[in-house]
Amino acid sequence: SSGINAEWPLRPGDEKLTSRRLTQESRILAKCRTLGVSTPTVYFVDQGRATIYMEYLKDTIQLKEFIDTHNTSGDISSLTPVKELCYKVGSQIATFHSGDVIHGDLTSSNILIRTSRDHHHVIFIDFGLAGTTTLVEDKGVDLYVLEKAFLSSHPNSQWLVDEILRGYKMSYKDSKTVLDRLAEIRLRGRKRSMVG
Repeated sequence: SSGINAEWPLRPGDEKLTSRRLTQESRILAKCRTLGVSTPTVYFVDQGRATIYMEYLKDTIQLKEFIDTHNTSGDISSLTPVKELCYKVGSQIATFHSGDVIHGDLTSSNILIRTSRDHHHVIFIDFGLAGTTTLVEDKGVDLYVLEKAFLSSHPNSQWLVDEILRGYKMSYKDSKTVLDRLAEIRLRGRKRSMVG
C-alpha cells in the first residue's frame, strides 16, 4: 500500500519539541500494534522534514460516518452493527489502556472502520496527543474526552457511549478504578460548567 504522512508546521525554536512529538507518536503507534490494537503502520520518521510516513488506509470510513450512515431511520439504538462496533471500540481502548497508552483525542473521527464481508475492523488514528501513563486519572480523562466528543457529535448517543464503556469494562481488569474515576471527572466537569 502507498504511504501517507503526518506533518507539523515548524516555528522557530520548535524543532526539539516537534522531534520529541514525532518520536513519541511513532513509538506509541508501534506499541499499540504490539498490544494488538490496529493503527497505521509507520514506515519512516523524517525528523528533518517533521514528517511521519505511514500506511495509507484504503477502504475505510470514519466511525462518525459509519454511525451517521446507519442512522437513517432516526432510531440508532436498535442498530445491532453500530452497537457491536461500539463494544469493539471500548474493548480496543481497554487494550491500549492496559498497556498504559492514552490516545488523547478519542473522537468518532479518529476511529476508522474497515468492513470486509460482515466483519467490521476498528483502526485508531491520530496519536498526536497520545502518551504513556500509569495514572488512573489520565485514563479516565481519555474516556471523558471520548464521551464528550460522542455526545456533541451524535445527538442522543449516550447508548453508544454506554456500549463503548461496556466493552471497556469487559476487556480490562482494572476498569473499575478507571470507570470510578470517570464518574468523578464527570462530576468535576458538571460543577465547572455550573460555576462558569
